[in-house]
Amino acid sequence: MTDIYQPSLRFRPSEQRWLLLLGDLLTSFVAVFGAIYAWYRYSLYIYIQELVLKQPEITAARAMERAIRFLDSDGLFLQKVPGWFYLLPLIWLLLMVESYETHTAASWKKTLRAIAVAPIVGLLGYSLLFTFSQDQSLPRIGVGAFLILASILTLVWRAVYIRLYTSSGLMRRVLMVGAGKAGHSLADIYSKLNPPPFLLVGFVDDDARKQGKSYHGFAVLGKSDKLLNIIEDHHVSDLVVAINGEIKGETFQAILDAQEQGVEVIRMPIMYEELTQRVPVEHLESDWVIRSFVDQVRVSGLYELFKRLMDIVGGLVGVLIFVISFPIIAIAIALESGLPIFYTQERLGKGGRSFTILKYRSMFQNAEAEGEVKATVENDPRITRVGNFLRRTRIDEIPQFLSVLTGEISLVGPRAERSELVAEFQKKIPFYRARLLVKPGLTGWAQINYGYVASVRETIVKLEYDLYYIKHRTIGMDFNIVLRTIGTVLRRTGR
Repeated sequence: MTDIYQPSLRFRPSEQRWLLLLGDLLTSFVAVFGAIYAWYRYSLYIYIQELVLKQPEITAARAMERAIRFLDSDGLFLQKVPGWFYLLPLIWLLLMVESYETHTAASWKKTLRAIAVAPIVGLLGYSLLFTFSQDQSLPRIGVGAFLILASILTLVWRAVYIRLYTSSGLMRRVLMVGAGKAGHSLADIYSKLNPPPFLLVGFVDDDARKQGKSYHGFAVLGKSDKLLNIIEDHHVSDLVVAINGEIKGETFQAILDAQEQGVEVIRMPIMYEELTQRVPVEHLESDWVIRSFVDQVRVSGLYELFKRLMDIVGGLVGVLIFVISFPIIAIAIALESGLPIFYTQERLGKGGRSFTILKYRSMFQNAEAEGEVKATVENDPRITRVGNFLRRTRIDEIPQFLSVLTGEISLVGPRAERSELVAEFQKKIPFYRARLLVKPGLTGWAQINYGYVASVRETIVKLEYDLYYIKHRTIGMDFNIVLRTIGTVLRRTGR
């Protein structure tokens, strides 16, 4: 019997995200109670100082005794702690929302940036609230102590996580079955990830011309008839089947034998999704939409209900922001480039149904005067200075909250495209029209993960993000996208 290597810890990306959430939640709860204690000690100090000023002859020990008795009597100090203070861990999770993507969480650079930004944003939000309310139930010492402790404790916890994630003794050792186009794509993606999510050992392929060769720095170690020996020699824990089309009977049996011995077997599209959070449209068979995607696209009625409720609440908030901000934005657009203020265009929605979008105009008038449909590109000369600001902050999208309320679009979904572009892209890109299976969105998985597209290649990548969202969408994912979009608006990094 083959001796199969098994990593000490095996967590899928979704499990890793839950682990990160749980760890951050526990550390932030510890930070809350640490902050309450710091606040308590600060209150003791202030009370003692006041006693000394009133009674200079009092001894330090006596002053401390009286201060403790005063603050502890009938739970007086704990009564001063407002109820919302115990909700700070949830706010901390929201501030850290962009760090729960597994590749981000495994990177020291990105983790440090997230932990540095979170308390700054929290402090700015608290300062704004304190300035406008002057509410005495907003304890500056308590909030400041929480932000400091939460940052330190989260940093310690994330250091432990990164150490576990990157430890070679705990990582999966992966062997790729198939050194063709699909295998090359995975190896290319893997080589760009730092730190790597697993250790890629190499390839197995039955093509005699590939034996002894290396692709993307990974060697072809042999043929499938030696699969079990290669697994044992290289301590392989996982096989990724990266073969397009039919698998030979001998290869299929070798994979089954390995699985029977305890090796984890993963199909290439699943591993591709794990590494990129996209669907590999160029490596799927023509009947994939019918065999796999359509079944997985179905969602529960409860999800549809909560999604619509989220759209209504978000739509009402958005319309309120639209009404309040309209005069200022309208004046800015008119002063720079005249009228009209709004821009309307026909787009395709769910099922290919046409609807009209309403946006603040961000380009010069007659930007497509020649009648040619042009996709927006980065540093597009047609965009005005005011329009550039509106796009980077996503303010140009605010009028679309009206369409969210009417149900033509959702808060979250694929970007609505013009019928001319859909007709063009579906001829060049497989499964492009599958994005019309759901309502388009004001924001979406592709929008927060990818920027402008200026080529068919980039459009394919954006489609892969859209199909991943359609396949995996949940209320939690929608909420995460909305929060990350808010972060984009605050950082002015929109497109």
